[in-house]
Parts: sequence; structure tokens; C-alpha cells
Amino acid sequence: MMVYVQLADFHYDIPEELIASKPPEVRGEARLLALDRKTGQVADRMYADCVDYLDTGDVLVINDTKVIKARLIAHKASNDAKRELILVEKHGKTDDWHTHKVIYRRSLRVGEKLCVGDDELEVVEILGGGLAVIKSARDLLEVADEYGSVPLPPYMRREATAADIERYQTVFADQQGSVAAPTASLNMTQDILAQLREKGVIVVNATLHVGLGTFLPIRIDDVTKHTMHKEYFEVPRQTIAVIQEAKQSGKRVFALGTTVTRTLEYAHRQILEEAPVDISGEADIFMYPGYTFKTIDGLLTNFHMPDSTVLMLTAAFAGWDKLRPAYEHAVHERYKFFSYGDSMLIY
Repeated sequence: MMVYVQLADFHYDIPEELIASKPPEVRGEARLLALDRKTGQVADRMYADCVDYLDTGDVLVINDTKVIKARLIAHKASNDAKRELILVEKHGKTDDWHTHKVIYRRSLRVGEKLCVGDDELEVVEILGGGLAVIKSARDLLEVADEYGSVPLPPYMRREATAADIERYQTVFADQQGSVAAPTASLNMTQDILAQLREKGVIVVNATLHVGLGTFLPIRIDDVTKHTMHKEYFEVPRQTIAVIQEAKQSGKRVFALGTTVTRTLEYAHRQILEEAPVDISGEADIFMYPGYTFKTIDGLLTNFHMPDSTVLMLTAAFAGWDKLRPAYEHAVHERYKFFSYGDSMLIY
């Protein structure tokens, strides 16, 4: 039977003043809306209360990717005209950061030289769709770290500041490669992780490098025909072993964010059915209502944009009939939305 899911089904109205353009003054001091996906019951809590919802032996999987300062302002060597470049996220274990894809604004031509600080970049290929390949004598990660800025989501409607270098980054960021934060993790603190571990929750990591495709709108009415962007992931064997043991002993697996969810669900066969080995790949899974989750049993996430793929993923997990009223409750109670906003626990 043909499945048809309308984009309009996943629209909701969000007042502009509820969109968080800045993080909480103190990391972790955010609100938490807890949603029982069986009953639809909601509870207004604080973020640190997430500890109450996980039990001894449960597993929390976190994404240890690190956001790079991917936004570069370059100038043409020929006439000093300004061009904005955004490095594309890391793909593969041995991604080349001397010759790399960028998203660009305004025109570029093959062979053009661009200056970023003291570094010269050369345009070697125009790929179409606003993508180009540039070449640099110096590692572009080094160039970005010296001259780049954090590529904040466009809905924040402001330039990144020095504070964003710390706050648009998780406290456990380790593996460089993302150009957008795994935003569900931004409220998590080392203190809360310590409380979870003290309770007997097993905290393990995976890596998925988040791309700007996360923010791309769906442009077709039938969302089942949407082509999902690919994101590179790695899951270590230790994480797989822990997940397998939890499943075998009747414990739950919680994902900290939709990035972890995409990773664990895309690779569910290797994670659940095969002997534990380090795995990696390109995840392009698109989850919307009707999808049956194989790996995760709980989701700690944030509030997502209307009409977005991550909202549809969350709706698939919670049930849109449960999630939509929960979002309406959050609007009524003046929760803060999106990357720097409050959080949601679905269990």
C-alpha cells in the first residue's frame, strides 16, 4: 500500500519570541518537557530531572562530534570582492581538508584565487547547487580555527559571537567534523552525566558529523519522496557491545538527540544482530510516522522547527497524535524553542 505523508501535516505555529537566539545563562539550566509516548501525558520539569527517567542498566548514547568554525569570509584576490564560504562537514575517516567542498554565496569561477587572512584558496571545481571544491596549501581545519566563525542556524538572525564558540559546542565534543551542533546535547553538563553514571546508567558515545542539510527545508508535498542528505558516522565496538547487553537484559537505550537516533537506527542490523566491531558509514535514513524503531527506546531531544525532517523523526517516535499536543503545551507554557532552547524527553 502506498504511504503518503503530507508536509502540511507537520506544520505548527511558533511565536517569534519563543525562538531562543541565545543559550541559557548557565548551561543545563533549561526546562524539560517529559512526554510519555504511551499515554501522551506530559510533565513540566527542569533539564537535570532527566536523571529521574533513566534507570540502572539503561544506556545513554551521546554524539561526541565537534563543531568546526566552518564559516569563512574570503576576498577575491583579483578585486577584493567578499565571498562567504561554509566548509562542508567531514565525510570518511580520511577526509581531505586541503581539497574540500564548500557552500558558497554569490558567483565563483574555476581558477579564482580567494584570500582568507594570510591563506590563499583556489577554486578547483564548481559542482552546482551552491557547492564548489576549493584547494588550500594549509589544512582547512587550521584555517577555519584561526579565521572562521561558528555557522549559527539562520533562524537565530544574528552573527556568531565569541561566546558561541563555547556554547554552540557540547561539553563532550571530541571528534572534529560537524558544521552544525548536535543541538539536543547543548544543555547536557558533566555534572548531569556524573549523576546518571552514579545512578548506574551506562553512558557511551557514537559520532555523527552534522551537516547543514539538517536545516534544509523539504520542498515537496509528499515527504516520502524527499531525498535525505548523507552524514558520516562511526560507532565503536564498545558502544555496540553495551547496547546488545542492554537489549538482552531488558534495559532501555536512550539517544541524546536525533543525530544519535539516525546513527543507531541506520546501522541497527550491525548494532543488534552482529558481533561487535567498529563500524562506520554514511547515514541517509529518513524517519517519519510509520517507521518502526529498532534500537532506541527513549529520546532526549529539543524542540524542532516546523516542517523539518527532525520533527518528523520525533513524530515517528512519539506519535504525532502525542507530539503535537505536547508542542502546543510547550508553546502555551512559554518554553524556548530550537537549538539554544529548552529540551524534551520522550520515553
